[in-house]
Amino acid sequence: MSARFDLAAPVPPLSELGAVHFIGVGGVGVSGVARIMLERGVAVSGSDAKDLPVMDALRALGGRVAAGFDPERLHGADTVVAGSAIREDNPELAAARAAGQRVLHRSQGLAALMAGLRGVAVAGTNGKTTTTAMLVATLAHAGADPSFAVGGELVGVGTNARHGSGDVFVAEADESDSSFLVYAPEVSVVTNVQPDHLDHHGDYAGVQAAFAAFAARIRPGGVLVACADDPGSAGLAAAFQAREDDGGAGGGRRVVTFGGAPEADVRVSAADASGGRIAVDLTAAPGAAGPHAPDGWSGRVQLTVPGWHNALDAAAAWAAAVALGTDPATARDGLESFAGTRRRFEPRGEAGGVRVYDDYAHNPAKVAAAVATGRQVAGDGRLVVAFQPHLYSRTRDFAAEFGAALSGADEVVVMDVYAAREDPLPGVTGALVAERVTAPARVSFEPDRAAAAPALLERARPGDLVLTVGAGDVTAVAAEVLSLLEAGAGADGTGA
Repeated sequence: MSARFDLAAPVPPLSELGAVHFIGVGGVGVSGVARIMLERGVAVSGSDAKDLPVMDALRALGGRVAAGFDPERLHGADTVVAGSAIREDNPELAAARAAGQRVLHRSQGLAALMAGLRGVAVAGTNGKTTTTAMLVATLAHAGADPSFAVGGELVGVGTNARHGSGDVFVAEADESDSSFLVYAPEVSVVTNVQPDHLDHHGDYAGVQAAFAAFAARIRPGGVLVACADDPGSAGLAAAFQAREDDGGAGGGRRVVTFGGAPEADVRVSAADASGGRIAVDLTAAPGAAGPHAPDGWSGRVQLTVPGWHNALDAAAAWAAAVALGTDPATARDGLESFAGTRRRFEPRGEAGGVRVYDDYAHNPAKVAAAVATGRQVAGDGRLVVAFQPHLYSRTRDFAAEFGAALSGADEVVVMDVYAAREDPLPGVTGALVAERVTAPARVSFEPDRAAAAPALLERARPGDLVLTVGAGDVTAVAAEVLSLLEAGAGADGTGA
């Protein structure tokens, strides 16, 4: 658990929070909580280091938000909410603590919104944003009108959070700082359990322990939906089921597994993976998906997004939707309505015969999935990748794994580390990753952020696919590449 926030403390009811001030209100997670509070009639103020587009949306809903941190902005606030990225020396957070104001972690604010509703928490080292978004689309198609908070904007919806009229609240649950232990959901989804965020968890055993505690938070009568293909998730599911079978304190909780493994309760197999999308067959073992599919069910799902990882995410979302009572065929149709999530292998445009995509991947497994999907979609063209490492600690811990993940591309440009919340570490740069990329990729390290787009343009040829990858400002490089192409620079970098 976090040493900076008392995440073990009872979460106050929403009615007791009063006026709420959000520090770092422009962040995807914090802004989502602020948006829903505004939609539920809470007085909201907030600040961030700079004025971000999402803050205009909050102003339109009545939020009093502004750029710049100033303790005076706390005036009139009864509760202060901040995320893990906000440092203790932030002037507003420091002032709130000095004044003895109630300070909650972002997850506690979200938990207050979930209280009294049928909560669904989607966690996992990889895939949780897409799985959460798929589940939201599925439930919306079924007429459930869920409330939701997702770590990315849903394509076609225009937001990552919303207060719905239904009795279900779907939330992406963050394992990075163990803040997902605040929730007590009816259904928990675990896409995978893999080493990451070792700056917080210490080692893989710490990651596994956090997920075990997360599963233990499921309400009596609830369901754990877990991936049978991932060893960490499968081990979690087996241990959880064993405790339930031994008469643990869970009160009739059960496990539903999904994946390509023969023993999965919801079996997924790829039927077609061409044309920039994937079609999969889902088959539920008789009774395995719960009372809402008692005789088993099978059907084909035509997804609008590519990649085997998305097929697994779809199976997880289908299993969770059915566990909540959605008709299996209706859940299948809802998955087919899913239009994607921003920055998850998002097509950004095409110019000069070059297709440009952008992806938020920032740990080795995610990068490997993005590269594999890029290879599939590129077809006969080459795959040209720009990768921006995220966090010094992650770059130090996983440089070799990042190098291996990127080695499936034809051309790789590695940018320097995006620091985010961390201070630099001696000797840790993007060069650590570049040095570990092997054939067939041709790789270069480009420490100058402004030179990334020209470097990609030098490498790309008509018919190629350019993919920008990372959780930092590398997303802007995709737009820069397109601008250069549209200006007539040419996909061979020779100029107009």
